[in-house]
Amino acid sequence: MCTTLIVPGLNGSHPGHWQDHWLRDDPSAKLVDQDDWQCPVLEDWLARFEAALADVDQAYVVAHSLGCVLIANMAEQPLADKIKAALLVAPASLEEVEALHPCIVRFGKFPTSPLPFSSLVVGSTTDPYMRGEEVTRTARLWGSDLINLGPVGHINIASGFGRWLRGYELFETLIRSGDLTTEQPAYLVLEGAERVA
Repeated sequence: MCTTLIVPGLNGSHPGHWQDHWLRDDPSAKLVDQDDWQCPVLEDWLARFEAALADVDQAYVVAHSLGCVLIANMAEQPLADKIKAALLVAPASLEEVEALHPCIVRFGKFPTSPLPFSSLVVGSTTDPYMRGEEVTRTARLWGSDLINLGPVGHINIASGFGRWLRGYELFETLIRSGDLTTEQPAYLVLEGAERVA
């Protein structure tokens, strides 16, 4: 059986966030909870994620922001073979996180290794945590496919994303495709994409 693990970023996903809706819309999905959402330490967050992963047979991952960076840090971990696919929404640059939240996040170096599982990065051209060109570079480093939604911010509540039906569609496409990763990942820009449903 494959479980969907929901992995929020800094400060968690508050009520109304698309990940909060996802947990309520999919009773089989599980939140990967953290002891400290406000001052993340990579080793602590990895330990909680690996504990959640150890409790399931296989997992699909739906991550947001700093949660995407956490999942990318799984690339060389033994338990990574339990991850079938990952939807990585609005990954965060650690430099931008530090600039916006000084001395709060201790996540070491940004992970650049190719991911050993299928993955789809969903980004934005106006995300303050990672600009469009860096999203493209990150997707290439991770060996992920990329969909850029255009000027839609950080793909969170503040940028108008509540229950996100397009996210469900992207997730279904990801898991149906089996393995999206290729030597030349596909890149698709969707301007004016649907945000709130």
